[in-house]
Amino acid sequence: MKLSSFADYAVVLMSAAARHCGAAKMNATTLAAETGIPLPTAQKLVSRLSAAGLLESSRGTGGGVRLARPPAAITLADVVEAVEGPIAMTACAEHGAHDCTLEQDCRIRPHMNAANSAIRSALARVTIASLTRELA
Repeated sequence: MKLSSFADYAVVLMSAAARHCGAAKMNATTLAAETGIPLPTAQKLVSRLSAAGLLESSRGTGGGVRLARPPAAITLADVVEAVEGPIAMTACAEHGAHDCTLEQDCRIRPHMNAANSAIRSALARVTIASLTRELA
């Protein structure tokens, strides 16, 4: 399993925002310049992450974005789900998805929730704060 570029960029952007936690608000232009993420992508990410409640944004003088919660309270699972939706290894594991031709006779589908839960739990154990720490 591999994160999409969009989810990967979201993690990078949130990590950059976390490094500035408590400082002045940043905007998508500043985050794009700091991270190397293309500005249109950074703008889309700021919008999605704000809609998911991970970033707070304000307009006008002194406006910009900042983390909505402390970096230690935001996990990789939160970020990935904000931009990709629910974490699911297969389409059939998504709630309400019925687009697999093997679904009716599949013996694996009932077990995929355990795999999905394990992946989500692993991502939920990694916080944005831990990604901003310097490695020794």
